[in-house]
Amino acid sequence: MRVARINAAYVAKVPGFEVAHQAHCAAEAMDFLTAHPVDLVLLDHYLPDENGLDLVRRLRQHGLRTDVIMVTAARDLATVQAAMRLGALQYLVKPFTFAGLRTKLEAYGTLRRTLETGGEAEQAEVDRIFGALATAGSPNDLPKGHSPTTAEVVRQVLLTAEGPLSTQQIADRAGISRQTAQRYLKLLDRTGRVTLALRYGETGRPEHRYTWRPSDTS
Repeated sequence: MRVARINAAYVAKVPGFEVAHQAHCAAEAMDFLTAHPVDLVLLDHYLPDENGLDLVRRLRQHGLRTDVIMVTAARDLATVQAAMRLGALQYLVKPFTFAGLRTKLEAYGTLRRTLETGGEAEQAEVDRIFGALATAGSPNDLPKGHSPTTAEVVRQVLLTAEGPLSTQQIADRAGISRQTAQRYLKLLDRTGRVTLALRYGETGRPEHRYTWRPSDTS
């Protein structure tokens, strides 16, 4: 409950956002959302009566299209992937700073305002909408040919790692090829989002090992 109060205080400090309710279990959240539809739910995966992803499934089964941002200490990639498949717009790993949550909420506000204009969208606009919440930096800065979704998966692998990882380890955990992992890691290195270290063995070329570089908005 203490963490929920802190998160609610964070939300209340972001212009344009208002806390409608604090639910401390899945059943309470389900009852409230059924009676009082809201735009966005900040949802923990670890709930006392049901996990967060099961709650999202039930919301969708009942026709409730409330947007969801996962705010949780669950770091395993299976949970991250399941959240993506269920339509969670973002996945924020605890512990996080106010600046980190504010960044996600402001991006969500921008997304909502864009969608509320209605009409049709060109491909560039579609790409911007789909990438609006995907990465810690500006998704519009992703070079051509880079997927915001893949960038987010690589980011989550690094965020949840307990130590430096090699390119092959990152590729294996992300479920992508080594070449693809290398391409995204080079991008993250250029933009200062990862720390690169060299591990020297007895023979051969040194192995590149990566860690996520903490910042105020991670």
